[in-house]
Amino acid sequence: MTNEEILKIAMKQSAVDANCSAEDFTRQENVIVISKPHPDARKYLKLPHVCNLISYGSNIVATIDEKYRGVVENYIDKYAIEHCFETPNMHVLNDEFEKDGYRVCFMAEYFLPDVNILQVQPCKYELKVLGQCDFAALYLPEWSYALCADRKELDVLGVGAYDDGKLIGLAACSADCDTMWQIGVNVLPAYRRQGVAAAVTSRLAVEILKEGKVPFYCCAWSNIKSARNAIKSGFKPAWVEMTVKKAEFVADMNK
Repeated sequence: MTNEEILKIAMKQSAVDANCSAEDFTRQENVIVISKPHPDARKYLKLPHVCNLISYGSNIVATIDEKYRGVVENYIDKYAIEHCFETPNMHVLNDEFEKDGYRVCFMAEYFLPDVNILQVQPCKYELKVLGQCDFAALYLPEWSYALCADRKELDVLGVGAYDDGKLIGLAACSADCDTMWQIGVNVLPAYRRQGVAAAVTSRLAVEILKEGKVPFYCCAWSNIKSARNAIKSGFKPAWVEMTVKKAEFVADMNK
């Protein structure tokens, strides 16, 4: 796949998730659509959204509950694209939604591979490609970013780094939709800063592409070590999202 093809696949999936057209993400003007469930949406999404803002850089596509069209339209048309996804402007949107028992919850940056630079990064430890059958005993706290115990059936492929037979680093991917698999990675504390994360992440990205799927990577933009790993592994920033959730949901996450 070329970078252009990968980006088109990502935009097409975002369009399914948002209930819009892929072309909406390349417009110069902002777009507002009504959020609806879709059988092909990313498996972990809880649809419909009350409000989710998405930007690939050209504009903002807001997928919302119709009730909040005026609030969201005023917000995304008032502030610059990049400032709509951060404080202090974010507080304006949050204040409006708090009136109805909602709060801004998730703020994330998504990365796609750059096939012109993607290659398996060097590692002094042995790397092994793992399948679903290899994960059964690995649903432990130390591998909680790579594997998801709540959605074990979606964890389909991984790459482990081993020191004398001991698993010391793991990247695994979740088949979140038909065309795109999301990568998560963990490295044991004693083995960090040795290139292990980039080695397993880049190898897994290569293996995912061999399967005809698009690997993608997500982190908070304040997670510098994770963003650095994405870039070192051959990924580049592609899009951002900001999601509003019920206040109770946010409070529960903060416990």
